[in-house]
Amino acid sequence: MALSSLSFPSLQLQFPSQRSSNHSSTPSTRRLIVRPITASISEKSSVPPPPATGAPPEPTKLPFRKVPGNYGLPFIGPIKDRLDYFYNQGRDEYFKSRIQKYKSTVFRANMPPGPFISPNPNVVVLLDGKSFPVLFDVTKVEKKDLFTGTYMPSTEFTGGYRVLSYLDPSEPSHGKLKQLMFFLLKSSRDRVIPEFHTSFMELFEKLESEISTTGKASFSEANDQAAFNFLARSLYGSNPADTKLGLDGPKLIGKWVLFQLSPLLTLGLPKIAEDLLLHTFPLPPFLIKKDYQRLYDFFYDSSTLVLDEAEKMGVSRDEACHNLLFATCFNSFGGMKFFFPNMLKWIGRAGVKLHTQLAQEIRSTVSSNGGKVTMAAMEQMPLMKSVVYESLRIEPPVSLQYGKAKRDMVIESHDAAFEVKEGEMLFGFQPFATKDPKIFERAEEFLADRFVGEEGEKLLRHVLWSNGPETESPTIGNKQCVGKDFVVLVSRLLVVELFLHYDSFDVVVGRSPLGASVTLTSLKRASF
Repeated sequence: MALSSLSFPSLQLQFPSQRSSNHSSTPSTRRLIVRPITASISEKSSVPPPPATGAPPEPTKLPFRKVPGNYGLPFIGPIKDRLDYFYNQGRDEYFKSRIQKYKSTVFRANMPPGPFISPNPNVVVLLDGKSFPVLFDVTKVEKKDLFTGTYMPSTEFTGGYRVLSYLDPSEPSHGKLKQLMFFLLKSSRDRVIPEFHTSFMELFEKLESEISTTGKASFSEANDQAAFNFLARSLYGSNPADTKLGLDGPKLIGKWVLFQLSPLLTLGLPKIAEDLLLHTFPLPPFLIKKDYQRLYDFFYDSSTLVLDEAEKMGVSRDEACHNLLFATCFNSFGGMKFFFPNMLKWIGRAGVKLHTQLAQEIRSTVSSNGGKVTMAAMEQMPLMKSVVYESLRIEPPVSLQYGKAKRDMVIESHDAAFEVKEGEMLFGFQPFATKDPKIFERAEEFLADRFVGEEGEKLLRHVLWSNGPETESPTIGNKQCVGKDFVVLVSRLLVVELFLHYDSFDVVVGRSPLGASVTLTSLKRASF
């Protein structure tokens, strides 16, 4: 899932060495230099937006209010806020307590990691569904090097290149690389549904075997291998098990992502040791250089068609390969690793009644469409579609969004208008925006049929996981997730395949650094 801004807790995830050039070097050989998919089945494009001008702040009918809050003393304030965010309060309470303190969903605060990784942790926080969308407007905010927020991981993690996720639409490379991702999705579209079926039937067989033997099975662990196999087979026509990579892909990706996202994660270590190890200094890229080389070699060998197309676009094969690796492993695999267990958690907790309704809808619709799972058939499953959208709403895979104000502007919450200055960093925590009680009724509850019917579909413009509204599409001129439609498609496929083969299931939910840890304790095979 291509995460246009960080998702891992958002898998919808910058070390201190930020670079202004497109890449640190452009090697001519395959040798590593140590630098969501969100895949859209569409290939829409647009001309990049014109540069922002010094326009005056927009008129508003709401009362003006100075942005409340402060950043505290230099160095001390950011560290205090970091400890509150990770340990003393926890992420959600960190935001809730400040909303209550300032009586505002817009306020000033520091965002981790702070010293010594982040050069400037000061942000204006946006926590409601009205103010949050300004982060998608590239005429108002710049997205350069903000994918992971107030810091950027070293480009040594990506072959020396600033990959697509870190580029602003105004940069020349952005359009070429995004168009290349559209080409990847278009060229592989006929393989998506059959390869998903193959890969996730292997997953179901593994889960059934483990449950019959031990009484339980980890969905999260099995999902990692199934997701990587599916992405490699569908997007590149390559089966990892038949290559030198073997079954090591998910393990290598996990380590590579951890080294980049460690400043934003907690692993359950003793607080002082963990804060010093993960949040104070960046982990060195050389420790995973060999692991990354193995991933690079796999993608280089598997991507001939796409690399040929990249050269036609004026992108070197090496830069293209690093971008394909990032889009597939960080964005797409990361998204599936985070979102699939979370969606299964919500569906599992909803209980047998919902399971039965889904099974009936899915099986009857597939039967009436010749027994085949197709995109057209899935469009005839309103409850299934709503369940996927509700999962994306209540726990979006892209949780953290950043943008730097291109000019002085006015940002409106539901209650007030706030002036922000050019150059200020804006930050939004998406789960608060997509659970805004002034937009969604019973916003904190998982309502499976929330998006069913005409009125329900009107709410889709407030589903924002893809770095843009669900009612809009990615283009080369915006930062919406390239694989927006792809992510929705594969999420629907998981629900469809699950309830074609099973009546119901039971789960036990734990916690992990990247979303939920889901263990299945029963899988009841289809009985009708």
